[in-house]
Amino acid sequence: MGMGSGESDDDRAVQALVELKVGLEHTIERLGAAAARADELIERRRRGASWYEIVSTERPPLVIETITQVLDDLGELGSRFRREEALALQHEDVSITKIGELFRVSRQRVSTLLQGTRLRDQP
Repeated sequence: MGMGSGESDDDRAVQALVELKVGLEHTIERLGAAAARADELIERRRRGASWYEIVSTERPPLVIETITQVLDDLGELGSRFRREEALALQHEDVSITKIGELFRVSRQRVSTLLQGTRLRDQP
């Protein structure tokens, strides 16, 4: 399988992976803080605070807000990496069917990923 013109796409895939790694590290920190916050809320409830008292005085970001934002962020970073990786594989002359097998998704899903990438790159 050729390497030729895929080098810049490989770099984009590497950059997307680096961004995903940074996002994962940030996620670990944020989820650790959310877990500590959850412990505080549990303790308040066990000491007799009402749910209204707990919810109305919880400091932002709320535990659920943190979880929602982390999932959204990881989804976006993961999708970008998958697109860039699929494009890099295609530039190495890997078939769409084989990329689907490697990613454990349908051939149609790979086609959609690659079409989205091509549309984004057009002027």
